Amino acid sequence: MTKLKVAVSQSHTRQTLANTLIALKRTALAAASRGVKILLFPEAYLGGYPRTATFGTSFGTREAHGREQFLHYFNGAVDLGDTPAGAGDDWVEKRLPVAKGKQYRGDGTRETLEKIASETGILIVVGVIERAGGSLYCSALYVDPKRGVLGKRRKVMPTGSERLVWAQGSPSTLKAVTTEINGVQLTIAAAICWENYMPLLRQSLYSQNVNLYLAPTVDSRETWLPLMRTIALEGRAVVLSASQSGRYKELPSWVTSGAEVVKQSVEEEAWASGGGSCIVGPLGEVLAGPIWNVNDNSDPETALQIVEVDFEDCLRGRLDLDLAGSYSRNDSFSLKVEGLDLNPPPL
Repeated sequence: MTKLKVAVSQSHTRQTLANTLIALKRTALAAASRGVKILLFPEAYLGGYPRTATFGTSFGTREAHGREQFLHYFNGAVDLGDTPAGAGDDWVEKRLPVAKGKQYRGDGTRETLEKIASETGILIVVGVIERAGGSLYCSALYVDPKRGVLGKRRKVMPTGSERLVWAQGSPSTLKAVTTEINGVQLTIAAAICWENYMPLLRQSLYSQNVNLYLAPTVDSRETWLPLMRTIALEGRAVVLSASQSGRYKELPSWVTSGAEVVKQSVEEEAWASGGGSCIVGPLGEVLAGPIWNVNDNSDPETALQIVEVDFEDCLRGRLDLDLAGSYSRNDSFSLKVEGLDLNPPPL
């Protein structure tokens, strides 16, 4: 058995974290009913991507209404119980101290996701806006149905205006995770949105012999699909990319009530982000998508793309291209990433 059903969900963030978790569970149950074993949600799905928000900033100036926007955004983010520096395996294995009177660190979102994964039997990977200390991080969380959280990525390079409100994550979080589902051995890693345009970052994932490459994003341009095909072909990996998709009227209320959207005079029914989610096979073949101007607002199944893939196709593709081994010419070229072992992890 080397085949698994994989899926991407072109979802949009609800007005509250609690409602978004309800929507996530509904989507996971729909996917499970169709035999899905791996499900990817978009970048910043939990916590939200505040498209159009300026947080009241210009060079040298921060306005009061922008600080109020940041307050709303921070309070709506997820507390996973990690430290600002990132506690790595100590956080994953729940070895960090817990406050007196509490059973776990954080706000309970980690435990909720672990329960949903267990109940549905699906490996869930979800984009999260994570708060730690006084900073926000754009993260991706890997949640196994049997083992719980396997690990967490923090985006190392926020793009453009994202740098205003998101801190830079440690490159050590580029560490791949491994698991086994229905007898299929998986080495999994994620690159978040425009991290996929960083060639050395991509190579750091290829070097770990990843066969499931995840690209949660908010990029809804037509140029995204060629990038995903390139990555699949380079890495000889199955690539899943889930994008946020939503109308302007579906943006968080603290964004749409601000001066930014009023000035733009946009139509509420217009799409702020059209999506473009897709699934690509290890020889660069498009297996599903991209889909546009669709989300899970009324029916989670309309936002799901589901494909059965044979993970031995990744090995078949390495007959002629193996960037974790011979084709990388490690005797002539070298890559170093601080805090990260680039060798393939043990299975």
